[in-house]
Amino acid sequence: MKGKRFKRHRDYGFFDQDIRLSKLTQLGDRLEKLDNGIDFELFRDFLTVGLAKMSAGKGGRPAYDYVLMFKILILQRYYNLSDDQVEYQINDRMSFMRFLGLTIADDVPDSKTVWHFRERLIDLELIEPIFNLFLVELERLGLVVNEGKIVDASFIEVPKQRNSREDNKQIKEGQIPDSFKEHPQRMSQKDTDARWTKKNNVSYFGYKNHVKADAGSKLITGYMVSDASVHDSQATEHLLDEKDRGADFYADSAYTGEKQDKLIAARGMTNKVCEKGYRNQPLTDEQKAANREKSSVRSRVEHIFGFTENSMNGMYLYNIGIKRITAMVGLMNLTYNMFRKIQLQTV
Repeated sequence: MKGKRFKRHRDYGFFDQDIRLSKLTQLGDRLEKLDNGIDFELFRDFLTVGLAKMSAGKGGRPAYDYVLMFKILILQRYYNLSDDQVEYQINDRMSFMRFLGLTIADDVPDSKTVWHFRERLIDLELIEPIFNLFLVELERLGLVVNEGKIVDASFIEVPKQRNSREDNKQIKEGQIPDSFKEHPQRMSQKDTDARWTKKNNVSYFGYKNHVKADAGSKLITGYMVSDASVHDSQATEHLLDEKDRGADFYADSAYTGEKQDKLIAARGMTNKVCEKGYRNQPLTDEQKAANREKSSVRSRVEHIFGFTENSMNGMYLYNIGIKRITAMVGLMNLTYNMFRKIQLQTV
């Protein structure tokens, strides 16, 4: 009979952690690159002033550093982790601890602390200003090159709702179903803002992330969140601003139409939207050739959606309601811009 095999244990030496971290660096730790490539202190003053609005009068220092907590939110969005998952992963993964500047001896914020910090940012409507703060930094560094703007949208799916036909009817009419009002706990788990839509015979339930991207750098320079039923073109007026004046406007054929043409012209932009063919009025060879040229630029936006979907698993969120989804999408777009900045500066 063979004896049992036991793993050999030993006390950890002083340099063991450094050896393991060096190995992670050799393997290409993306979080180390993110930490080295982004000056997170850029956000400290804004967070301190912004969060003080809610903290006034309570006194005492915050339990955890604001920049540390903000970096945890970036971790969440990059890996699309729940609050419980991010608490576990910070305790479990050395790459997470190094990114946050923590050691094995430091306390790690628990899931409730992460939730509370994020909720404060949402309640004070600080996410979009934080996105814009980083955008100003990108412009200062000359990374936004203003070689045209691309507008497009992607779906953000959320858990499907199991409602009665009458409940869904009231939700579509913009009402809160009576059955929800009678059960507050049930109401807190129901998303009455999300909507169904269909594209290419595939049904989606949730929201849309409408983005405006800098054609040259593929950085997101603006965004808007809507429910999934809103047509892509309805975000154009919200996304365009005076900074876009004189630029080329690229988009797919969903952005065609007289109203869109007027909006683009009102901004003084050159219309480079792909043209659409119609029954009994197909595109000419010249129009097809022009569309191919426009698409060579417009398709750059797919890099953004490809990164958020594949590298960030960000096209499916578990938050409830458009207010929270808008905040999560804002953090997702910000996280994308952070990684894109690193790519641009290493080319």
